Amino acid sequence: MDPEKRKNSTSVCYIVGAGSFAERRILRESGDYIIAADGGYAHLDRIGIVPDLLLGDFDSLEKIPDFEQIIRLPKEKDDTDMLFAVKKGYSLGFRKFVLYGGVGGRLDHTLANIQTLAYLSQNGASGFLVGEGRVITAITNGKLDFKREREGILSVFCHGAEARGVELKGLKFPLNDAVLTATMPLGVSNEFIGSASSVSVKEGTLLIFWSQEEFCYGGEPL
Repeated sequence: MDPEKRKNSTSVCYIVGAGSFAERRILRESGDYIIAADGGYAHLDRIGIVPDLLLGDFDSLEKIPDFEQIIRLPKEKDDTDMLFAVKKGYSLGFRKFVLYGGVGGRLDHTLANIQTLAYLSQNGASGFLVGEGRVITAITNGKLDFKREREGILSVFCHGAEARGVELKGLKFPLNDAVLTATMPLGVSNEFIGSASSVSVKEGTLLIFWSQEEFCYGGEPL
């Protein structure tokens, strides 16, 4: 598919890293793209999925597979393998990303991947980090809607400078035109209550966490 056409489509760039990865079926549609970031290749190989691209410094895989589409990265670099993969997908025109294998293990790697979500939201794209029974995303000057079927815990945090005009609707603990900061976890441990709900922010970036065993970007409602 022409990269320019992807910008206005529903196509998804899936990126699989070396972190915690439950056996799952990636629902790949026509136009979607799958990138294996280093050790994520082993996860995909185990479930019989061939990625479109493999990249990394190969410190996790420990060897370079016999694979045609490879970008080999230096071990000493500014971008993590996951962030490099996101930037590669972005350069191809994708604006919707689902990241697997990006949580668990080293906490600093998980935090780096959460910051990658903020990078996407601040550059006009959306990303979802999926793993260990939860989904994490970021929104900047925007809104995220959830359908009434959603259950469980939802937490909202400010990322970076103050987040102003924060509204939480249809949840157990609503907020209206609130200010969240990075030093006060006011939005932790909210709950879905069987109503259509939403999280929005007028100015700033929010990180949003919620419980979810399975995730499908196109098919399953938020």
